[in-house]
Amino acid sequence: MRLLLQYVLPFLLPFLIYAAYIALAKHRAPGWLDLDEKTWLVLGGTGLMLLTISLVTWTVLTGSPPDEIYVPPHLEDGRIVPGRTVSR
Repeated sequence: MRLLLQYVLPFLLPFLIYAAYIALAKHRAPGWLDLDEKTWLVLGGTGLMLLTISLVTWTVLTGSPPDEIYVPPHLEDGRIVPGRTVSR
């Protein structure tokens, strides 16, 4: 689900909006094969721009607080302790 929301949806959103616009404006389903090269480039470029914006936003707004220290996974009493962040 995360893969779909984070990568696929931002890229496909311009195509879906364009299809909805064509369906509402011309009262017919869009003929995807009838699109000219410029329209494909604009839709693809817009999709890549939205994907980039969503990835940058996700990177900036998620993660551990800056004042925490990362402790990598390690062995403790024969068990693997997963990596985590701890406060200073």
